[in-house]
Amino acid sequence: MLTIAMAKGRVMEEAFDLFQQAGLPVPKADDLDSRKLVVSVPENELTFFLAKPMDVPTYVEYGVADLGVVGKDVLMEQSRDVYELLDLKISPCRMSVAGKPDSTLSPHPKVATKYPRIAEQYFKEQGQQVEIISLHGSVELAPIIGLAERIVDIVSTGRTLKENGLVEWCCIADITSRLIANKGSYRLKNKRIQKILGDLECVIEKEGNL
Repeated sequence: MLTIAMAKGRVMEEAFDLFQQAGLPVPKADDLDSRKLVVSVPENELTFFLAKPMDVPTYVEYGVADLGVVGKDVLMEQSRDVYELLDLKISPCRMSVAGKPDSTLSPHPKVATKYPRIAEQYFKEQGQQVEIISLHGSVELAPIIGLAERIVDIVSTGRTLKENGLVEWCCIADITSRLIANKGSYRLKNKRIQKILGDLECVIEKEGNL
């Protein structure tokens, strides 16, 4: 049995579409529409864990999942001890610094984010001392109400920023979803993992040449 942890939401939908194109089995639509968190495809000896994105690398690192599909933003934030096997080229977005268009940074600005490690590292590289404020909800609210001068967050279309009177100041990194593996599983189940890897690479390469 091979276990794969999937980040729920847009990443999971695009990953399953990619898996299908590669001829890899995925759960039935009825199973995905339910509240199940563990879905098996017994005829192909596969089990999928449907998890929150931030939990996927943890399941993979500790070996309860052999493979995982998760955004590069989560891997950057957590720095888990896993193998990053393949850029799946799905769910593209970017990690950016944003704020009010007419704002200037104070000598020791406050930065609100759901990604404190990424934010701290970025501003440190810029030689800027900042106070990081960790939030778990809509970080766009922080500069509007005066909690922070800047935010660090995922930006896709930029529509949410625009609707809240904010602008994107700079891009920290381009983000896509990645296939990751537990290090022990990669050795013990290498033949099967390499087959999945090869099938996915063929589809990605084909789409890139279209």
